[in-house]
Amino acid sequence: MKDQLNKIFHKVFHSEEQLDYFFAPGRVNLIGEHTDYNGGLVFPCALDVGTYIAMAKRNDDIIRLYSDNFPEKGIMEVALSDLANKEEDDWANYPKGVIKIMKDHGYEGKTGFDAVFYGNIPNGAGLSSSASIELVTAILWDWLHGFQIDRVEMVKMCQEVENKYIGVNSGIMDQFAIGMGKEDHAILLDCNTLDYEYAPIQLEGMKLVIANTNKRRTLADSKYNERRAECEQALKDLQSVVSINHLCDLSTEKFEEIKHAIKDPIALNRAKHAVTENERTKVAVEKLKEMDLDAFGQLMNQSHISLRDDYEVTGDHLDALVEAAWEETDVLGSRMTGAGFGGCTVSLVKEVDLDGIVERIGKRYEEKTGITPEFYIVGVGTGAKKV
Repeated sequence: MKDQLNKIFHKVFHSEEQLDYFFAPGRVNLIGEHTDYNGGLVFPCALDVGTYIAMAKRNDDIIRLYSDNFPEKGIMEVALSDLANKEEDDWANYPKGVIKIMKDHGYEGKTGFDAVFYGNIPNGAGLSSSASIELVTAILWDWLHGFQIDRVEMVKMCQEVENKYIGVNSGIMDQFAIGMGKEDHAILLDCNTLDYEYAPIQLEGMKLVIANTNKRRTLADSKYNERRAECEQALKDLQSVVSINHLCDLSTEKFEEIKHAIKDPIALNRAKHAVTENERTKVAVEKLKEMDLDAFGQLMNQSHISLRDDYEVTGDHLDALVEAAWEETDVLGSRMTGAGFGGCTVSLVKEVDLDGIVERIGKRYEEKTGITPEFYIVGVGTGAKKV
C-alpha cells in the first residue's frame, strides 16, 4: 500500500518528499443498531479495510488534499485561517472539519501539509468511510504537531465534526470503533457512559461477509434525524411516568409495563426497537463468548426484523439482500448494518462453499432488484494508527 500511495503522491504533487503514512479502518456493527444515541449498547469491530494517507509536511499554513477515490475533484487547497465548511470542497470538508474542531479545543497547528487519501471502503455503503477519514486525519494532525491527545478525547472530537461541522446528528459508535479498534476483537460499548470492553471474535470455520446493495445512501439526506427525533419524543413521554435519561435505560419488561405512556404509535415502535435491540446486544455478546454462533446468528436475524418492522430503516434493497441470505442453510445470520436506507448487510457464513453461497445470494438479489451487489470477505482489524 505504501508503494501505491507513494506513486500517487509523487504524480499528483510532483514532489520527491519523504512521506509519512497513516491508516484508519472502516467498521461494521455486528449487532446493536440505532441504540447508540439512545444510550444503549453497540457491538462493532474495526475492519481490515479503511482509509490511508500519505503525507508530506509543508513550511506554510496551506493544506493540499487529494483523494484517489475522487480524482475528478483534483487537489483541494485550504488555508488554516479559513476552515469553513464549503459545499464545493465536497469530501475535503471531513478533514477540514477535523482540523477546525481540534483547533476549537485548543489543538491549533500552524504547519500545513500535502496529503493523498485513498480508501478501500465502499463509499456511501454504510461502513463509515466518513468517520474513517475523520480519524485518520486526527491521527495525522496529532502526530504532526505532537499534541499526544487522549484517544477517547480524539474520538469525541471526531464525533463533534459530524454533529456540528457536517451537520449529521450521529452517535459516537463509528468514531469509537475506528479509533479504539483491536485486531480479532469487537468492542462492547455503552454509548451512554463510554464504558467499553473488548470481546474476542473466534469465528472457527466462519467468515464475516459484507454485502453492498449498491443502493447508495447519503446519511445527511436520509431520515436518520427524523428517527432520532421520534425516539426523543418517546423518551419525553416515558419520562412522565419513570425517571430515565435514555430509552435504553429500560429493560424489555419495564418497557412493556409503561409503554402506554407513549402517545404516538410510530414513536412507540421506534422505542420498542431501541429497547429490544439493546437487550439482544447483551445476549449476543454472551453467546459469542460461549462460541454459540448459531444463537448469535439468530439474534442478528431478529435485529434485522426489528429494524425492518419497528424502526423502518431497511427498505426494499436491504430486505431483498438479507432475505436472499436467509435462504442459505450455511448462513447463520444476516442483517442490515449501519444507518440503513441502502448500504450494506453483514452475514455470518460458513466457509464451506463460500463462493457458491455468495454467488447464489447475489443472483437472487439481482433477480429481485435489477442491481448487481458487491461482496467483501472481511477480517477484524486494528484501530486508527500511524503506519
